[in-house]
Amino acid sequence: MPCIPASSPSSIHHHHHQRHRVLAMGCGAELAAVQGASGMARCGAHDGEVPAEVSRHHEHAAADPAGSGMRCCSAVVQHVAAPAADVWSVVRRFDQPQAYKRFVRSCALVAGDGGVGTLREVRVVSGLPAASSRERLEVLDDESHVLSFRVVGGEHRLKDYLSVTTVHPSPAAPSSATVVVESYVVDVPPGNTVEDTRVFIDTIVKCNLQSLAKTAEKLAAGGRAVS
Repeated sequence: MPCIPASSPSSIHHHHHQRHRVLAMGCGAELAAVQGASGMARCGAHDGEVPAEVSRHHEHAAADPAGSGMRCCSAVVQHVAAPAADVWSVVRRFDQPQAYKRFVRSCALVAGDGGVGTLREVRVVSGLPAASSRERLEVLDDESHVLSFRVVGGEHRLKDYLSVTTVHPSPAAPSSATVVVESYVVDVPPGNTVEDTRVFIDTIVKCNLQSLAKTAEKLAAGGRAVS
């Protein structure tokens, strides 16, 4: 969850409704509008950005599995001026999120070897509304370029957080540009609104993906991406 602009508040609860330019949507009542008969919600304004076979990875269960409250679902799209292979080489390193998530202080694998089922413990820098996050790798598909993880513990307020990231060659320039979509679904923390939650997390995800773009573009230009 690292990467909050310096002007951001120290907690979700006190986040003001600042607007930022991001291709994202989908919380609360909006889920019902996009929910199909399968009970899955299409999260985010990424239709047309990626093929249907990629878009389907960003459909999430709209209902709270515990039946205890509201859920929030959204997605962010990032265009990267680098080949998909370079972008994916950064994204797929579940053991090194700090390669592009600049506010990760440290990351250690606590179980597994980097494959599906691996658990990592992420600690973030001071000053953020969280101290740590324990995350399990749910999907790592090197052929389709899909990574998904679920937050299973830690010191934070994001309960039942599930993230899915896809990396796909840009239709406009498939050999030299990439479209990255990161979607998520999460319980709305007690005392917060769905809009508070969406704006807060969208800001974090957008910041991370902008950093990913810079990292991958540097790699494509001959720089070093993951250390």
